[in-house]
Amino acid sequence: MKRFFLLCGLIMAVGMGLQAKTKAEKAGWKMSMQSYTFHMFSLMEALDKCQELGIKNIEVYPGHKLGEGFGELAFGPDLDAATLKQIRKEASRRGVRIVASGVYVSDNLDDWTKFFQMAKAMKLEYVTCEPNPDQWDHVEALSKKYGIKVAVHNHPRPSTYWNPDALMQLIGNRSKAIGSCADIGHWNRQGLNEMECLRKVGDRLISFHFKDIAPRREGESEQTDVIWGTGSLQLKHILTHLRDMKWKGYLSVEYETNWMNSVPDIHKCLQYYDRVSAEVLE
Repeated sequence: MKRFFLLCGLIMAVGMGLQAKTKAEKAGWKMSMQSYTFHMFSLMEALDKCQELGIKNIEVYPGHKLGEGFGELAFGPDLDAATLKQIRKEASRRGVRIVASGVYVSDNLDDWTKFFQMAKAMKLEYVTCEPNPDQWDHVEALSKKYGIKVAVHNHPRPSTYWNPDALMQLIGNRSKAIGSCADIGHWNRQGLNEMECLRKVGDRLISFHFKDIAPRREGESEQTDVIWGTGSLQLKHILTHLRDMKWKGYLSVEYETNWMNSVPDIHKCLQYYDRVSAEVLE
């Protein structure tokens, strides 16, 4: 009998250990996946890969083919309520939450309304997007109506938002539910210092497209994504900055290389993140 209770205690301890939060999770840093990382695969396959990696949240890009069981359908605002419900069910079955969608753009205001309606039906926390400057009144009204945050992404030039100065000029006097989705790689590729950009964004930081990129080399036109900690971005300084500002939010993995076999690379990225975030939060 004593052996039985000891065994039960051991099983409970193991179970509690599996459920224990990391220091990063306790700090409110939530690791996520930008599904474009797996755009060569269906969304259902992307969810499988998240499960394999132990990533519990995902941001789905509009246009991601759904995959097995959904025919030729792709993720977006034209899906009916039953399909959206089934997508959420498939994600939940794999232990993954769909928390956001993006990067969304449209010149049509009606499209933005449909997009927010879809986001509400999917119970998203935020949408990642790049509205035209003259669309902000409409987008802000939708954010308030549906209770969904707006994280503005910074694609490179000619995007309006390539520089955080432009972003803050457009949203600085608007709802605090509107902020930045910081793509730190794109900032660096545009010749900007990612730490200075984060300071300019300040408390309007909602989320990340988190990555590391190769150093800029003469004669090379592209800085490719690399395993975290091996590139040119100041990742440890960024995490220290997040600690100091007591930030809480989502860091979405966006790994745009080795498309067909990126899971082992991403696993190494996550190992780096776990180690460095634990050091920073010690």
